Amino acid sequence: MMEQVKAIVLRAAGINCDLETVHALELAGAQAQRVHINRMIENPKMLDQYQIMVFPGGFSYGDDVAAGKILANQIVHHLADAIKKFVNDGKLVLGICNGFQVLVKTGILPGLSVGTGSACNPGLQDQPVSIIDNDSGKFMDRWSYLQCGTDKCVFIDPSSRIYLPIAHGEGKVVTKTPEILKRLSNQGHVAFRYVDADGNTGKYPTNPNGSMDDIAGLTDSTGRVLGLMPHPERFVRMTQHPHWTRLERKGAGDGMMLFDNAVKYVKENF
Repeated sequence: MMEQVKAIVLRAAGINCDLETVHALELAGAQAQRVHINRMIENPKMLDQYQIMVFPGGFSYGDDVAAGKILANQIVHHLADAIKKFVNDGKLVLGICNGFQVLVKTGILPGLSVGTGSACNPGLQDQPVSIIDNDSGKFMDRWSYLQCGTDKCVFIDPSSRIYLPIAHGEGKVVTKTPEILKRLSNQGHVAFRYVDADGNTGKYPTNPNGSMDDIAGLTDSTGRVLGLMPHPERFVRMTQHPHWTRLERKGAGDGMMLFDNAVKYVKENF
């Protein structure tokens, strides 16, 4: 069993949740390091020393073209082979908010084989899924309930319902065709759906951005790559809950599930 799990947290101009992500990983028992995208491009082999890679939240390059698009292009053109090897080696990848947008726009998620390209191959020319502007046309900053939607993703507990904050202007998950939307559900790619406190799906505010099929997060065919719009790193302690003074529950916040499960998986499999 591996004693020391090592995680790399990618940063670039505009990323602003990297320190919180490092903190969450360290709480879970990992040794986490922030690395700039330029350093990784200079030396892609550095990924060999890590078992978890996280694309944190923020606004990479100001989302000037589209959310996550510029960083996604850097990855496709400079790091596609390195990240493909990382995934094929059985390691874990997590994308949070802007990081989820990056994973989708590289084609790493959902990893469907559609048109040209293949599963887990960054840079699919035929991108089956995208993330676009919220239906409200506004930046959303609130808390949402999430229902885990698959039993194949190593980051999550399948029956769990969790409560996490969201903060995004482009969070609506859409698919190119209705058939692709069905595949996401039927093949276990939907990791999280937006629900209310009782576990029911619904319109705004239950679904804060209008995502198709209430999708809040996706996983790939391996279950070792996860992307989600809400921010688990912002709820790792109960005092971060908006009603923490009224809660009887003690211990870790709901977001720790992802980081704890990731570290546990690496320890048991490497």
